[in-house]
Amino acid sequence: MADHESRTTAGTSRHPDADEGLDTAFQREFEEELDHHHLWHRDGARHQFGGDSPLLPPRLASLVRYVPRAHPAGFVLGTAFALISLTPSLIPRDYLFQGLATGISGGLGYGLGVAFAWLLGRTARWTRLTDRLQRAAPQWFTPGTWLVLVVTAAVALLWMLLAGAAWQRQVAALMGIAQPTTDGWLRAGPVAVVVAGLIVGFGRGVRWLAGRAADLLRRRAHLPAQVATVVGTALVVVLVATIIDALVLRTGLRLADAAFSATNAQTYPGVVAPISPLRSGSPASAVRWQTLGREGQDFVAGGRPLAELGEASGRRPVPPIRAYVGLMSAPRPEERAALAVAELERTGAFGRDVLAVVTTTGTGWIDDPVADSLEMIWGGNTAIVATQYSYLPSWLSFVVDRSRAEAEGRALFDAVHARVEALPPDRRPRLLVFGESLGSQGSEAAFSSVDDARAQADGVLWVGPPNSNRLHAALTARRDPGSPAVLPVVDGGRDVRFGSTAEDLTRPPGVWSPPHVVYLQHASDPIVWWTPTLLWHRPDWLAEPRGRDVSEAVDWYPVVTFWQVTIDLTNSLSVPDGHGHQYRDVMVGGWLSVGTPPGWTDADTQRVAGMLGW
Repeated sequence: MADHESRTTAGTSRHPDADEGLDTAFQREFEEELDHHHLWHRDGARHQFGGDSPLLPPRLASLVRYVPRAHPAGFVLGTAFALISLTPSLIPRDYLFQGLATGISGGLGYGLGVAFAWLLGRTARWTRLTDRLQRAAPQWFTPGTWLVLVVTAAVALLWMLLAGAAWQRQVAALMGIAQPTTDGWLRAGPVAVVVAGLIVGFGRGVRWLAGRAADLLRRRAHLPAQVATVVGTALVVVLVATIIDALVLRTGLRLADAAFSATNAQTYPGVVAPISPLRSGSPASAVRWQTLGREGQDFVAGGRPLAELGEASGRRPVPPIRAYVGLMSAPRPEERAALAVAELERTGAFGRDVLAVVTTTGTGWIDDPVADSLEMIWGGNTAIVATQYSYLPSWLSFVVDRSRAEAEGRALFDAVHARVEALPPDRRPRLLVFGESLGSQGSEAAFSSVDDARAQADGVLWVGPPNSNRLHAALTARRDPGSPAVLPVVDGGRDVRFGSTAEDLTRPPGVWSPPHVVYLQHASDPIVWWTPTLLWHRPDWLAEPRGRDVSEAVDWYPVVTFWQVTIDLTNSLSVPDGHGHQYRDVMVGGWLSVGTPPGWTDADTQRVAGMLGW
């Protein structure tokens, strides 16, 4: 009996221990599976560059104990991405923007490296290979290799920073702007390290949460380890995405909306309401001054003096008409378009030589040279009409307001065109269409094709079109063989032409049948070339000979080039005219390419350009 009780006691006492041992082993295995701080394993012992490395003396070990440890695959790929990001792109970058691009690239590369290593680690062949290598490698190999990686990465980063400074000077020279100094450029290195560290830290935080969630599911819900890992990771990813969407994106958009709404209601200093009945917002106008918005007020109050219009055109000047309807003037695109047509009726715009329908950029902005150059060419015998669909800047409108831009462009042109079509053919004004940047996308939406645009308008000028423009993308894709994406030729240039300068529009020398459709685009304009496909696909404009202001050193690299061009978007207006997203100096040639006054000469063109300062 005693022996039986002893055996029973011994037997029962083994169960908790066995369970505890199994649980501890399972927990250790699970944690090692999720732990991405370690480097390699050798016979179950960790060999790291850190405080527990057997090769480091105690004093040095105490100093490096708190050095963050990196996943080897993530470190290698992240370093490679960071180094590649120092190659040049379309727009010259200062050290701050370069540090941002390099940090983002390095952080993303680190994440991809960890993900690839995790996927490979799930394959039996890779596991056998790594186990064989770990057994064959001497004890000093792991920390020694890590030291070599760190030193090599530091030297390579310094070397690429020096090379990057030279590349940036080359890009700056192509655009005729101040060139960065090498010592100033080196400040991009610390910025990149901080940005990459923040991204990696965020990823590690998400990974840690996923591990804790999986552990909780395994213990409380008794899910198998692999199932718990998958479910826990999915739950954390959804939770983080929801928090980012609700607290960061939506709150950020609300704050931006409130800030830009307040800005929209503030008149520029020195801008006052017009008194001419030919301007919206005047006492005679049905559109109240307060509803025009900041950019609309600036547009209707602007313009060149009447005498200057006469001098520029060489003809007797006529006070130009500027009609504008703000976002607060009417609630819907169709209502704003109807109000705009009423303004045109009131001012007598349908009796002018030229009537230009302009789709604005995100804030409702119309660049002064756009309106001034048209009025100077035609001596003020013009009417320009536009409506506002947003008060957000173009880059933000591109994200949240693209559909509004298209709806606005379609509604305005359709309303104006319907009124023009009701006039006798011999009394109709020359109907021109204009859109710049996001405005070109909104303007394009009024037409189903180039043939449709030519059938309804007497001339079309689209400037700096985003890569997402439907018609622009279709035309570029079917360009004539041998013509590059930066300067495509479609159907021999018979109906539509592309160019960066007025001279480009004269080529090819064949027949160009009116009405003319013109796209103005610079090879260095990131707004024209940015697209998500840059993440994985080499674009034609980098597979073909470079444009005139794009360095030969610019090349395509997966993921990295996408972030480089994304950063370039924010700098696209920081370069001189004729580069990036600056098209002021080509506006005279652009307007003349879609229609010229009778008897116009090259001397007239030079006179107008000279008066505009170009």
